[in-house]
Amino acid sequence: MEYTNLLLEKSGPIAVLTINRPKALNALNSDTLSELSTVLEELGRDSSVKVVILTGSGRKAFVAGADTSQMKGFNPLEGRCFVQLGQATFRKLELLPQPVIVAINGLALGSGCELAMSCDIRLAGENAKFSQLEMTSGLTAGFGGAQRLPRLVGTGLASELLLTGDIIDAKEAYRIGLVNQVYPLDSLMEEAQKLAKRIAGRVPAAAQLSKSALQRGTNMDLDSAQACEAKAFGLPLVLRCCAAFVE
Repeated sequence: MEYTNLLLEKSGPIAVLTINRPKALNALNSDTLSELSTVLEELGRDSSVKVVILTGSGRKAFVAGADTSQMKGFNPLEGRCFVQLGQATFRKLELLPQPVIVAINGLALGSGCELAMSCDIRLAGENAKFSQLEMTSGLTAGFGGAQRLPRLVGTGLASELLLTGDIIDAKEAYRIGLVNQVYPLDSLMEEAQKLAKRIAGRVPAAAQLSKSALQRGTNMDLDSAQACEAKAFGLPLVLRCCAAFVE
């Protein structure tokens, strides 16, 4: 299937998904979010894809936020529907069976930062900038920023970033734990591919179960989370026993 605002390339076990609106700094509008939701469903059904890399088109921006040219015409109901579409799409990304590496190749502002936080592993180019800048326009984070940011960097730092709308660079994002690694922009995708190949080389079922246990357990009490992990640990053993029995 072809998309207007996205590019999807599959090479062996790795899929590269690119937000492709460079003239708008890859800003997210309703059409782009709808396409992203559709392509995530496609990827989730594709057992040949073991790892997904998400990035933005061009060298200036990963995603520079929501498309303000569309948002300025919203009434309150339309605004809420737009936010709900974004939340549902980002949650679908978060729950995708395959691990998702995001290569942040520039500005990750507002919903761009929230999109990056919905991925499993965040790699940033040295030119990357991060902000939940909604506060500077009299708005609030809407696509999950107020929920995911404190889970990643702690409540105190999240409060500062959310309440000021300050922009931080890639070095500071690494320092506070918002991104895993920082690379020169010219080598960012190469490093993302290297990591994706390492993950794809593991047993796919184990990778997916590990992701599921992590995602589910993060929002549980420790005892429930450990029970979830034990269940995930046992599933590959069951599959091995079944395979041995068939043989």
